[in-house]
Amino acid sequence: MRLTTFSCAGHQQEAGIVCDGHVLGLAQIGYPSVISLLEGGDIALARAAELAASRGNGFPLDEVRQHAPVPNTGKFICIGLNYRDHAVESGMEIPEIPTVFTKYGNAVCGPGDPIILPSASQKVDYEAEFAFVIGRRAKNVEAADWQDYIFGYTCVHDVSARDYQLATSQWTIGKTFDTFGPMGPELVSKDEIDNPNNLRISLDLNGETMQDSNTNQLVFDVPALLEYLSAVMTLDPGDIVSTGTPPGVGMARKPPVYLKPGDICTVRIEGIGDLTNPCVSDLA
Repeated sequence: MRLTTFSCAGHQQEAGIVCDGHVLGLAQIGYPSVISLLEGGDIALARAAELAASRGNGFPLDEVRQHAPVPNTGKFICIGLNYRDHAVESGMEIPEIPTVFTKYGNAVCGPGDPIILPSASQKVDYEAEFAFVIGRRAKNVEAADWQDYIFGYTCVHDVSARDYQLATSQWTIGKTFDTFGPMGPELVSKDEIDNPNNLRISLDLNGETMQDSNTNQLVFDVPALLEYLSAVMTLDPGDIVSTGTPPGVGMARKPPVYLKPGDICTVRIEGIGDLTNPCVSDLA
């Protein structure tokens, strides 16, 4: 199952299910948002699957605008320094516990939306990330039970203002500028991904591959992160956990490569899809 949030002429933004090149709106079966569908549990997901099987009224995918699949997520949790090869690139030790920071709702945007480069920062960097999305309320979950609580996966671009991020020991301020959290294009259910810990992940900048790794390099994988985070906080349907970035970030290059107006970024994850966003100046 591939979920999206979409809009088209004459229709307001709503949740949909993507199948055979079409999008079927889920409001027609009582679930106007992806979160409302996830909160509906197994019954809601069964109804969505029935709708997909029926090939009911839908819109051609190329005639709709796709938005962030979970545009109103309650929590947007991010993990830092979580790829072994990225830690080596950064000259830092492999962490013994996850490094956790957050983005806020203002950072969320979808495929095709512009990444707004703030004039306040001169060092905006790219970071391709693999994210998982909570499917049911999770608290004190054992790692072995992870599949009972995760709905699926999406692409995230953890855009980062390095001059703000590294000015203090707390990273969030450099991570949550407006539009610094593109995600999408779709939310892919876990049954469509054989092994989330063995997926190719890459980022292209203006057609040149800058990052290229595999989620098998994760220090803390999906089950471990779910266990760690749910011991601290209750995770709710639609909460997003972005699991970190592989090597090749602009800051680590010699000379450094930072985003500029006119750049086109594409995050690509095997089995999930491509997330492409242009960069524009906030002064444009």
